[in-house]
Amino acid sequence: MIASTIEAALRSGHGRRIAIDDGVHALSHEELADRAAEEGDWLAGLGERFALLSDNGIGWALTDLALHIRRLTGIPLPGYFTTSQILHALDDAGVDCVLTDDPGRMRGVLQGWATSGASGRTGLVAFRRGLDPFARPTLPWGTAKVTYTSGSTAQPRGVCLSALQLESVARSLADATANLDVERHLCLMPLATLLENVGGIYAPLLAGARCLVPSSAETGMSYARPDARRLLGCVSRARPESLILVPELLKLLVSAAESGWRPPGTLRFIAVGGAPVAVEMLKRAAALGLPVFEGYGLSECASVVCLNTPEGCRPGSVGRPLPHARVRVADDGQLMVSGVTMLGYLGDSSRGEDEEWPTGDLGEMDADGYLYVRGRLRNVYITSLGRNVAPEWVEREILQHPGIRHAMVHGEARPYAVAIVSAPPETTDAASIDRAVARANAKLPDYAQVRRWVRAPEPFSFGNGLLTSNGRLRRTEILQRHGALLDALYREEIAS
Repeated sequence: MIASTIEAALRSGHGRRIAIDDGVHALSHEELADRAAEEGDWLAGLGERFALLSDNGIGWALTDLALHIRRLTGIPLPGYFTTSQILHALDDAGVDCVLTDDPGRMRGVLQGWATSGASGRTGLVAFRRGLDPFARPTLPWGTAKVTYTSGSTAQPRGVCLSALQLESVARSLADATANLDVERHLCLMPLATLLENVGGIYAPLLAGARCLVPSSAETGMSYARPDARRLLGCVSRARPESLILVPELLKLLVSAAESGWRPPGTLRFIAVGGAPVAVEMLKRAAALGLPVFEGYGLSECASVVCLNTPEGCRPGSVGRPLPHARVRVADDGQLMVSGVTMLGYLGDSSRGEDEEWPTGDLGEMDADGYLYVRGRLRNVYITSLGRNVAPEWVEREILQHPGIRHAMVHGEARPYAVAIVSAPPETTDAASIDRAVARANAKLPDYAQVRRWVRAPEPFSFGNGLLTSNGRLRRTEILQRHGALLDALYREEIAS
């Protein structure tokens, strides 16, 4: 078995320094390495492929590390998965054991599975089923983790990654932030999110730092709508030096700071990614003294590909490629990544080592190597006048206005663009949205300008199915539910 660099880091020189702390229990680096080895021995007697469905805490992190170090296959499942999505993932990945902190829920889901007791180190309960090893789906050789994408389809796809790929990305992140001497990272995002798993657990452990992994009850985190009071209180009490956020959480912190909340003076590095970030939001954060750095990545490339850092930062870009990654802009503007790319999707044929991955994202790179992501290739619409427009480009300009929460631009086969805008309840003045659209239009060529807009009758959220878990618009769902409002904007202009 190939040695784990994470295990080696835990056993090399950090002594009794705390490695992981969930507010109830804490383990030093040495203790974590020993417990992970013991847990790995126990897990190896239960199966080969393990689904992990648990809240943030030492139990989740210890189980994940034990699977990683022992080279057993781990399949983290997000807490927001529906019953049908859970069952799909279990069959899709050929899972023979589920580890959970919610056995009551799982008993209702896992019909025909038998309990095999609870781990004495994590408290997680194991459910097993008998599987014919020759009948279960084949995984690409070397698969250590299967992470399910949050995408826009009902059944998410499993991305197969090796332990070496995950550790390569974690090492790049640890090295990129080494000069900051971060000693305390607070995990706010669910650990089932690959970005927090790699950037919030693996990278800090490689750097000898402490991972703070409080439960969602402590952080107030929710896939539907975070509890701002609890989340801000958790950040204040934890006094972390680093955080990982999606844009919606960054907006929450910035708005709170502008309204009087005092961010901890300990903060040195706030990474934000998962969806586009408006430049105006970055400027507002900088004005507050928040050390925010935008990055870019995707599950198919084992998470982070590019990152701004204090040593190299260009607002509006997503930074330069990290040492493990190479990025090329194809003739059609699509970003192509190599260096670390997935082994394959579950159910598809394996991919060649270091095979270039077509990201589906559009972008450009400046002379200094900073990458700018402009939108999604498949989201590009073609106007009736034959112009190609990436809607994210237009939306990003509109979202620079603080009174707008989300905006979706549409113009396929139409002479001009229209938008459906989601604004918070306190934004009652249509004139303020008019001004935001006008300011955006002033920065856009005429063919990309938004001529008319309509206010969304409901907020866009994960809970109502109009956003993915990391805050991206579910465009198809929005059009299905509210497309008539957009069509009416064109009819109104004709009538007038």
